[in-house]
Amino acid sequence: MILGLDISTSITGVTILDENEKILCCEAWDLRRYKNIFEKTKEVQRKLREFKTLYPNIENVYIEQSLQSFRPGFSSAKTLLTLARFNGIVSWLVCETYYMEPEYIGASSARKICGIKVPRGQKAKKVVLEFLLDNEEGFEVQYTKYGNPKPESYDKADSLVIAKAGYQLCKEKN
Repeated sequence: MILGLDISTSITGVTILDENEKILCCEAWDLRRYKNIFEKTKEVQRKLREFKTLYPNIENVYIEQSLQSFRPGFSSAKTLLTLARFNGIVSWLVCETYYMEPEYIGASSARKICGIKVPRGQKAKKVVLEFLLDNEEGFEVQYTKYGNPKPESYDKADSLVIAKAGYQLCKEKN
């Protein structure tokens, strides 16, 4: 089994694939109601322990690599540092919970491994979501009353892409 994580301090996407690349679970953990990084950490720790009980056969964990550099017009330096800190904390929780070091995959590398091409000028998150809705039988999202995908849909999609890329990397190793 593969566990794929898209870690964020607001919503963390989580996907579990079985040995045949079938989606066993694809969900989002909403952390927005927790006041600080420590409360968010406790909730993620609780969820990871719950998942270990529900899915005891996880053999590999893949995490979306946090952004490595500041890009004007995107996240601020403070946001990038907070995300990197939280990514490190959750990585440690994964190591502690599953007794293995997670592996990291960059978002663009994961998309490439999964055959997802983002045309110039288009938003990657939207392209990924549409690709998965068109091509992944077990992938579903909920919509707002205005017909837009709910915010957690993108985190679920990103975690699925990380898990599927991890699955392919595992196949190549074996």
